[in-house]
Amino acid sequence: MSVQSALDRYAADVPYESLSRAFLEHDRWTGDDPRLLLAEAAASTTGQGFRAGIYPTVERFREAFVETGRVRSFADLAAIDLENEELVAAFGAQRKRRVLLEAAATLADRPEDDDLAALEAWAAEADHYRYAEDPIGSISGVGPATFQYLRQFAGVDAVRPDPTVVAFLEDLDADLESSPIDTSEPRRTIASCEWLSVVSTYRPIDLDRIAWWHGTDEDERRAVLAIREPGGLESE
Repeated sequence: MSVQSALDRYAADVPYESLSRAFLEHDRWTGDDPRLLLAEAAASTTGQGFRAGIYPTVERFREAFVETGRVRSFADLAAIDLENEELVAAFGAQRKRRVLLEAAATLADRPEDDDLAALEAWAAEADHYRYAEDPIGSISGVGPATFQYLRQFAGVDAVRPDPTVVAFLEDLDADLESSPIDTSEPRRTIASCEWLSVVSTYRPIDLDRIAWWHGTDEDERRAVLAIREPGGLESE
């Protein structure tokens, strides 16, 4: 079976184009608000699911800091104390709070005129093969998956080397007679997806979304789709 044919089978009935476009065009529930984009990336660092973990965390942050006007910029966010009671109430785990504040401080120091431009410029320049040397990638708690997730939020065509992508690649490799697919470590996982994007019509972010769809339970998929509809999750 060819790579294209194998991928076509996995992509069938997956709305990967709209899912990918939502990232690339900032057409997600957080829109293009850089404070919320960063908050969602930080909320994901402990591996929680969207519906029960990431979504309520970002909503608590939005209500306590964004809607009240307390955080208008990355600079404002970076100035918050790690042990701030409302921040603890919103995010819980210290790992998530540290990633949020230290990444905000890093991005606030960039030369761009506004925070979204700073985030997008960082994401475009960032080298995922040297993520540990990057000022954000070197933050304790930011692994390669979080690093790539934040780049996706900034509109970059990227893939995350997370468990759903690893499982997807291993299943795909079993379907192919031979391939260079290697999931032994995160950078090889990313490289495998980049190879697939060269020999097929699917972009790295398309492969990410196809993998996510197959590796995520129906309730989680429904929650992500519902969040963009009127009423969001509350209508479920």
